[in-house]
Amino acid sequence: MALLKVLLLLGLGVSVNSDVSLQKRILGGHNCADTERLYHVRLEGSNGTHTSLCGGSLIHPQWILTADTCWKSETGWFNVAMVKVHPRTAGRKLYRIHGRTGYSDPEGWLHDIMLLKIQKRVNDVPFAPLPDCSNRPKIGDTLQLAGEGATTTGPYNEQLSNAVAATQLQCVDMPVVEASHFLPTYGHVFSAKAQNKDVCYGDAGSAAVFNGKIYGVISPGVPRYACESAASVVDLCEYMDWIRRQIDFK
Repeated sequence: MALLKVLLLLGLGVSVNSDVSLQKRILGGHNCADTERLYHVRLEGSNGTHTSLCGGSLIHPQWILTADTCWKSETGWFNVAMVKVHPRTAGRKLYRIHGRTGYSDPEGWLHDIMLLKIQKRVNDVPFAPLPDCSNRPKIGDTLQLAGEGATTTGPYNEQLSNAVAATQLQCVDMPVVEASHFLPTYGHVFSAKAQNKDVCYGDAGSAAVFNGKIYGVISPGVPRYACESAASVVDLCEYMDWIRRQIDFK
């Protein structure tokens, strides 16, 4: 998978008059402010010939929160984390991933949430503010989604899994349209959707923010065509006890 960004499309149809792959520019998202989302992490995987990109959030000096499907576990793949990717002037730093842990429930379902432990502590980046679960986002509340995913679509707004990633972290607002519920193979999720807005390949793992705190992780269930369905977000409040058991916040 690749890193996260939000897309705002000009319309739902693209005319194609040849077999050349026409791409329509994604509009509407904006550059995230230089003072926000400093905790955003870029996750990169490579096997020497292919690469994958995802987003994540630094929630502790050695722990990153992301989506489970962002981890490339196939033989020959190597995963790294890059912090201080936003703003672009921050001075990026690369960290080796020391370990990972995913969540599986008593029925054996592996949920789409993951914690990655990096080898060295990060001491010069603010951590993502964890949620106040007494004030969870409700239907109609506005989330801020963000990421570095692709900024183009193919013919008829088809999502491009190999499109070039955004040059700068993008933010966009989308209202919650579906309350938290359990979805097999994903876990506890809620959904956000707005006209002509969507998340893209590469945006998976990035944070969904409400009232300045992270309340979710963008799940990589990207439909074939942009704006086809709501964006799925793993509900972080359902996993806070598990996160605290894994991490020493002292």
